[in-house]
Amino acid sequence: MAYPILDHLEEPEDLRALDRGQLTALAKDLRQFIIDIVSTKEGHLGASLGVVELTIALHYVFDTPEDKLIWDVGHQAYGHKILTARKNQFHTNRQWNGISGFPKMEESTYDAFGTGHSSTAISAILGMALAAKLQNKTQRQHIAVVGDASIAAGMALEGLNHAGVTDTNMLVILNDNAIGIDPSIGALKAYFTQVKNGTKSKGNSLFEALQFDYVGPIDGHDLPLLLDTLEKLKKNTRPTLLHLITTKGKGLKPAEENQIVYHAPGKFDRKTGALLPKTQEQQAPKYQDVFGLTLVDLAKSNPKIVGITPAMPTGSSLKYMMEAFPDRAWDVGIAEQHAVTLAAGLAAEGMQVYCTIYSTFLQRGYDQLIHDVALQNLPVIFCIDRAGLVGADGATHHGLFDIAFLRCVPNMTIAVARNEIELRNLLYTAQLELQHPIAIRYPRGRGTHIQWQQPMKSIEIGRSECLKNGSHIAVLGVGPLIETLQKFLETHQLNPYVGIYDMRFVKPLDEKALHQIAQNYPHLISLEDASAIGGLGSAISDFLHQHQYSNSLKIFGVPDRFIQHGSIAELRADAGIDVETILNYIENLHQHVS
Repeated sequence: MAYPILDHLEEPEDLRALDRGQLTALAKDLRQFIIDIVSTKEGHLGASLGVVELTIALHYVFDTPEDKLIWDVGHQAYGHKILTARKNQFHTNRQWNGISGFPKMEESTYDAFGTGHSSTAISAILGMALAAKLQNKTQRQHIAVVGDASIAAGMALEGLNHAGVTDTNMLVILNDNAIGIDPSIGALKAYFTQVKNGTKSKGNSLFEALQFDYVGPIDGHDLPLLLDTLEKLKKNTRPTLLHLITTKGKGLKPAEENQIVYHAPGKFDRKTGALLPKTQEQQAPKYQDVFGLTLVDLAKSNPKIVGITPAMPTGSSLKYMMEAFPDRAWDVGIAEQHAVTLAAGLAAEGMQVYCTIYSTFLQRGYDQLIHDVALQNLPVIFCIDRAGLVGADGATHHGLFDIAFLRCVPNMTIAVARNEIELRNLLYTAQLELQHPIAIRYPRGRGTHIQWQQPMKSIEIGRSECLKNGSHIAVLGVGPLIETLQKFLETHQLNPYVGIYDMRFVKPLDEKALHQIAQNYPHLISLEDASAIGGLGSAISDFLHQHQYSNSLKIFGVPDRFIQHGSIAELRADAGIDVETILNYIENLHQHVS
């Protein structure tokens, strides 16, 4: 398909050679290019459509990459990537060996800072602005684009608080569309709404109280107005905030009308925006839905149960609890630290708190988990979604470190569900008056069991399960990988020699079972969809050393490097935790010892 203006552009210097009168046509091209590629290759759509005019204006007015531009989170940076020498590679976005779905410093000099987690841009751009002063780069500009959901997070407010008392030429652009992945929430959203509808005075604003010059709100889709405003703001020499009103999904009617679905819609018709039909075959449920629906089942008979999520009610499926019991479940916004300590406060008063956080985002609440929950031994139930490799979102979103960073924390129990039925039973067990905090880990995506809504039963804390006996080699694992390996071994010639054990709990380990396994199997293999350093394999190694066992132990886990983006199958093969690699090791080991 031809894009009359965009086809002739490679880098921002080409953009800056255009007449202003050509930029509206360029916006049409850029918006259509994003729609055409994402409709077939998938990815994040609505956020990038909403900032097409802003993207063009920023690169037209400012001298990127000399001027520093940071896109907070990066969901909205597709147009930026296309205009910065990656147009011809954009069809590889989020694919194995392709470009990243997020800004990434090593990918382009135009990506001033890597993003993927929200609310980091203000702190990073302030650091760059302070560095510019120290290096006497007085003409360099510093711009951070931040959404209304992200700017409400604690780290963003911390950055604003510091920046306001500095003498730096930094520009924060508030991209206010009233939605992140789900609708924005909280008092700041209400404040922004009042500013937009004129019921809140623009003078004495929140940002002026933080000693920022405040400009706006203005229409973020009015390209001539954007250009004029940015040209004026280039002359500013102190912290400034420009408030833009935009529409997420702008230019594609279904994306404007259903912003949650079209945040990352999958494949769709590029002309109409209609989502392409999914398979009609009955499928196993997503783990997140097993969590959400099971929590509702439990809450019906247990009035102490409450739920918390930091800005992911749809993604985590806490939305089911929020709909069924709106007074007992809360979306607290992009505020993981607050979510964890809020859970601690509720637990201190006897509530049974299910705090659901993606593994990669739980990292942001680690101090609170240690100081406010574990140190006080409060029985918060952490439901760790998206644990393990997550696919196309890549290094910023893989949930690989939770086992390692939780194992070292006293009072913590760590459980890993190998399938949907086990997840359901673990969720049931967790509300049976536990005395300690517990983390229940489960992956992104669908499970394998159609008939998952079976009667729930309790699981003994710290008890493993033997899935099959063997004679020479024992595989000790956690999570769905162990069940997948078991199924592959069923028809394999080495099946009689290999025992399979679902350890279920990384902490506490089932030491009784481990003694029996170590005494009966000379060769052990550990398997986990997590960092090999500090995980289950490390725990088993510690056990063997402590009790002076001489068994061989091969640890299969994610190696000590950041894993990039691609399909789950590609990433497992890259990390060396795919079934083929494991079976090859078992075959070679058996040949060596037989």
